[in-house]
Amino acid sequence: MTTVKEPDLDLAAPKPDELAAVLLATERPPRPSALSASFSFGWRAVLKIKHVPEQLFDVTAFPIMMTLMFTYLFGGALAGSPTQYLQFFLPGILASSVVMITMYTGVAVNTDIEKGVFDRFRTLPIWRPAPMVGYLLGDVLRYLIASVVIMVVGLILGFRPDGGVGGVAAGVLLLLVFSFGLSWVWTMFGLLLRSEKSVMGVSMMVIMPLTFLSNIYVDPSTMPGWLQAGVSANPISHLVTAVRSMMSGTWDGGAIAWTLIAAAALTAVFGTLTMRLYNRK
Repeated sequence: MTTVKEPDLDLAAPKPDELAAVLLATERPPRPSALSASFSFGWRAVLKIKHVPEQLFDVTAFPIMMTLMFTYLFGGALAGSPTQYLQFFLPGILASSVVMITMYTGVAVNTDIEKGVFDRFRTLPIWRPAPMVGYLLGDVLRYLIASVVIMVVGLILGFRPDGGVGGVAAGVLLLLVFSFGLSWVWTMFGLLLRSEKSVMGVSMMVIMPLTFLSNIYVDPSTMPGWLQAGVSANPISHLVTAVRSMMSGTWDGGAIAWTLIAAAALTAVFGTLTMRLYNRK
């Protein structure tokens, strides 16, 4: 029987110096910038909506339901007619609906923590706040969708803003800026609390007094004096006043300034607390 001799193959492992030379010769990809990383995580939040479209229920069906219910149930009693009440009420329900939606940012953060996704984020060579900023950037799209839905419904029902398209756009933009700042509060709760039910419970406990003890639904002048003082100090009241003034074309500079100051303060205080909790998580 003839035996065929196989050719000799050099299977020797590379020497350490050769391996090091190969690794050094390979260029590493550049580290993503803070803006690029933040937008990448924001896009991740948008893709969640694509794969689970039911998430849009709270920015479509809920605002429509609230607008119709308050307009036709209370409009006649509070302003004489639903159409007349709508001119006062629509900027308020716009602010109220978007503010309520902000709490879902904290729920999303808490859900990712429970699933262990944040452990992966912490190992990535990226700007540390990028995941948090990404959540908020993704939710800005949700706020914008809710604003558009409410404005379309309002226009169909008879709302006519004297400030025109420019005033409406400016009011919505101011609302988005304030909501971005307020969302940092819920991201802190999302990191601090143990379950998404706890996040929703605490968030609602904070949001409900803020929205109902404000000038969203009725004129504060009809309230008792002691309650008027609390309503006038409420940042949601300043927000609603500012949005109303922009949409009516009168532009209340004081209310606009207070709203921007509140948004900056919320971002500075709760954004800092959120990142401290995130780094220690």
